[in-house]
Amino acid sequence: MKGIFKFTRWHVLGVRNVLLLIPMSRLQTLKLAVIGATGMVGQEMLRVLANSALANAQIMLVASERNAGRNQDFRGQSMLVKTLADALNWKPDVVLMSAGGDVSREWAPVLAKAGAMVIDNSSTWRMDPQIPLIVPEINGHLIKEGGGIIANPNCSTIQLVMVLYPLHLMYGVRRVVVSTYQSVTGSGMRALNQMEGERLGQNPEQFYPYPIDQNCIPHCDVFESDGYTKEEHKLMNEPQKIMGLEAGIISATAVRVPVMGGHSESVNLRLDKPFEISDIRRILHETPGITLQDQPETLTYPMPLYARGKDDVFVGRIRRDASEPHSLNLWIVSDNLRKGAATNAVQIAERWASAHEAAQVG
Repeated sequence: MKGIFKFTRWHVLGVRNVLLLIPMSRLQTLKLAVIGATGMVGQEMLRVLANSALANAQIMLVASERNAGRNQDFRGQSMLVKTLADALNWKPDVVLMSAGGDVSREWAPVLAKAGAMVIDNSSTWRMDPQIPLIVPEINGHLIKEGGGIIANPNCSTIQLVMVLYPLHLMYGVRRVVVSTYQSVTGSGMRALNQMEGERLGQNPEQFYPYPIDQNCIPHCDVFESDGYTKEEHKLMNEPQKIMGLEAGIISATAVRVPVMGGHSESVNLRLDKPFEISDIRRILHETPGITLQDQPETLTYPMPLYARGKDDVFVGRIRRDASEPHSLNLWIVSDNLRKGAATNAVQIAERWASAHEAAQVG
């Protein structure tokens, strides 16, 4: 193992909280495709990748026929955006896919069959019992080398389970009531253009059914027959799969608000065991990937404006529920384009690269 820490031979992987050693020579032969590279999440994936050891892999940028053929910057280099057919012919080892459900439904199985590990950001595969739904800090052990599909959870789900999981391990989660305050960036560029146009006094194309600037819309994604939206169902179902929670213990209300920078969540949490607030703070403070901001005396608490561009999940306003002794209230904030999408996907890719390397060495 002499020389293992020399940059010329090895690289330390880890967007955040992960230290994995991969020989540089193997990173340089790894083929990684980013599908949906021209979209909002795809561009964020490229920014996260640029600060990851996986940036030293062979990278292909991929988009729809409409967007293919243009040039896009990656780490100061202008790269030609290719088509999905190009990506399939290239035979990538790993794929970061953020091109919507229809594209994922058609192409993810094809790419996986060709040998790629497809990390998909759409909701298409999340609740499929055969597909792992991964937050690396929680169930990263499920990531195996080889091809297949891994689902990247919903952005609001990721920040929620990051906080719930360490508390569940210690106390057991009995019931969760969550209300979200979700950034317009969660809806994509058309929604962002609507808000910015309204703020400029223009008459922009309407993505939402109502004005979003100076407004709150209690409607994220489509309504289902039970009166909940699809987004609310994601919040109620995905944590169960990721954490192994009992079914039906989460209730959610999702609201779109006119902010950028991240999603916020007001969470009321009932635990199985008695707790002290000081212990809750300590557990969360010691959990990798979480930043505790909980000092009311100095007006220190999480806000989406200050979470923007950061990879951590921020938690504060921690207090006992005055109406129920086994319950507490928390306020959780995270950049939905970072840990809620791009960062989590790249972390999965890093873990896969580590598993792949271990299999090669073995």
